[in-house]
Amino acid sequence: MADTSAGMPRSFVREVRSAVTGRAALLVIGALVLHLAFITSYVGAFHHPVPRDISLGVAPRQIAEEVGEKLGALPGTPLDPQTVDDRAAAVRKIRERELDAALVVDPRGTADTLLVAGGAGASLAQAAEAVVTRAEAAEHRTVKVIDVAPQAAGDSRGLTAFYLVVGWCVGGYLCAAILAISAGARPVNTHRAVIRLAALALYAIASGLLGTVIAGPVLGALPGSVPALWGLGALVVFAVGALTLALQGLAGIVGIGLAIALVVVLGNPSAGGAYPYPLLPPFWRAIGPALPPGAGTWSARSIAYFRGNALTGPLLVLSAWAVAGTVVTFACAVFREAVFHNDREE
Repeated sequence: MADTSAGMPRSFVREVRSAVTGRAALLVIGALVLHLAFITSYVGAFHHPVPRDISLGVAPRQIAEEVGEKLGALPGTPLDPQTVDDRAAAVRKIRERELDAALVVDPRGTADTLLVAGGAGASLAQAAEAVVTRAEAAEHRTVKVIDVAPQAAGDSRGLTAFYLVVGWCVGGYLCAAILAISAGARPVNTHRAVIRLAALALYAIASGLLGTVIAGPVLGALPGSVPALWGLGALVVFAVGALTLALQGLAGIVGIGLAIALVVVLGNPSAGGAYPYPLLPPFWRAIGPALPPGAGTWSARSIAYFRGNALTGPLLVLSAWAVAGTVVTFACAVFREAVFHNDREE
């Protein structure tokens, strides 16, 4: 009987090589890196929220400087005190999103008032309350908390805006991925790029409207102007989708992973949703406003709870991603079309 023991290992190796190609192995390694990055990013952002530089107005002006110096000297600099004239000015600045909270000091008594904005995130309001209450207690003073921009009854902890934007982001990169995978990751000509972007735009309009209707009128979870939220949703979906198409044009199917890395791995934990920016570690706090989830979450909360204030910067960020994604998608299509024609002529 022939000895096949030596041939079996070689046969098994050949079977493994045919079943798992080198390209598949690289993609699996990429998936491993991506999901480990996901764990690192989310745990790193959320495992130990510490307030830092919460913008706190202090009024009235005649005693604000003295009180502000004490609050600004707290260990770890949890507060960034700023002088405001009076209570009315403090309320206005909070609603314009220039301040996170405000302390109105009673110069003739020991009971002060802390103004917060629950619509900006319950965790931020609670952090401001905790820090100020401890500081006031050390001075033998008490604090009464008033929410001047509370979240809606159906919006637990003010998280609806964040989850709505996350849903829009997911829809954007899934739509782009499906459009690409269905006919090749890289568009081979400008006509195909136009068709993909047009299909993405129609999808973004539908997604923006339906997401707004579900979160608002249907579930009663998020107040605010339906047309304004609809427009925001369409912009978020298109920006993320155009970014995904651009990365696919540059890197092929790997571009989908790159889009997920930017939007999900880096963008979601830094969006200021579960923990607003003053509670995030420095890295996530720095990148959050520049990525679509962060810009979208800030904008949705501004529309829902702050009368549409402080929208210019975030909308410019989203528009920049949309324009850049569109331009790169076209540029990749033009380049590939030129290469294709040159190869045919040769």
